Amino acid sequence: MADEDSRDSNEGGKAIQGEYKAWKKNTPFLYDLVITHALEWPSLTCQWLPNKETTQDCSKQKLLMGTHTDGAVQNYLMIAEVQLPLEDSELDARQFDDERNEVGGYGSGQGKVNIIQQMNHDGEVNRARHMPQNPFLIATKAVSADVYVFDYSKHPSKPAADGVCRPNLVLKGHHAEGYGLAWSPLNPGHLLSGSDDTQICMWDIQANPAKASTLQAQSIYAAHTDVVDDVAWHCHHADIFGSVGDDKRLILWDVRKPPGSAIMIQAQAHEREVNCIAFNPHNPNILATGSADKTVALHDWRNLSQRLHVLDAHTDEVLQIGWSPKNETILASSSTDRRVNIWDLSRIGAQRSAGEAEDGPPELMFVHAGHTTKVSDFAWSPNDDWVCASVAEDNILQIWQIQSNVYTAGDAEVANNAGAGF
Repeated sequence: MADEDSRDSNEGGKAIQGEYKAWKKNTPFLYDLVITHALEWPSLTCQWLPNKETTQDCSKQKLLMGTHTDGAVQNYLMIAEVQLPLEDSELDARQFDDERNEVGGYGSGQGKVNIIQQMNHDGEVNRARHMPQNPFLIATKAVSADVYVFDYSKHPSKPAADGVCRPNLVLKGHHAEGYGLAWSPLNPGHLLSGSDDTQICMWDIQANPAKASTLQAQSIYAAHTDVVDDVAWHCHHADIFGSVGDDKRLILWDVRKPPGSAIMIQAQAHEREVNCIAFNPHNPNILATGSADKTVALHDWRNLSQRLHVLDAHTDEVLQIGWSPKNETILASSSTDRRVNIWDLSRIGAQRSAGEAEDGPPELMFVHAGHTTKVSDFAWSPNDDWVCASVAEDNILQIWQIQSNVYTAGDAEVANNAGAGF
């Protein structure tokens, strides 16, 4: 039996590598840019910081990540500087190098990724998110129940040799670790956290007049009956947030009411655990959820009793979802199936031939297939159109930009086939 399992594992690994090589061969036809960078340890989280510097031939931006070591090695909260070639600069041809741990990719002749700051962290960084109104403030979810807040402007670029984690603020209220973490885009300093203890904690870090090193939760919401996997603030209504969890439920809350009576509306969102939630930043009525049932569901928050549509193309559970910051109808999702799918909701219901239907639903616009293991997190660039960063369990960070003809000419079939390596 063990020999059969080993043989199946080897065959699966060969198939994955074959798909990766097919994807790599097709990158010139699919992308304007691909940068592949091997990290020393995998990151479970990634998010762009909003600042951007532009020189004559490149831009410099910052990316927030963390480490997930084997436990014997110190973990860090990290900031990387990403150098991207400008669109009108001369791009080198393909520079993939799978054997060496260095930047490579299509159109990445001037692309560079450098870790410029590391801060000691207790255990792996489950998630890290910067405060929208003050990007120097970074909240992290750790293996402990606490949530840490770092002001990275007050930390040196190199971590202290003693390995001690020194956050600028420790947020109390949880009894177990978790992943859900969200700053309010409208109320500065308001932070939500969801954890395995089935609770949601909310803090206002500006309500800390004594500048104490710890802060208790301002409110605790306890209606989920299982792990709270994710939380998100509404992008247009400052007092409303949503939560999802292993109890399959989607709950919308109103923070103006006491926690015990704060539920506005709730519904079963999926047939299995719900891993992620995201409100559309452009349309105040629409939100999306992703699930272990392999689908992404679209909802109108005014009526959660019936889902608007189900996006179905992943072959394993959906881990993260994110709306494009620039396009109302564009949504991306990452999965255990090693893919990041980009969906165009304006194509829902489009007529297709039988042959075209084999490539997936019409709203599946693009499949990024550059990773060989589970894609833990991804992020849209707030500065550059159609630029994404994604991190996977195989230590790989990829920064990529799909070719403009994919979304302007509507040639989704080519993108789906070649991107997936079929």
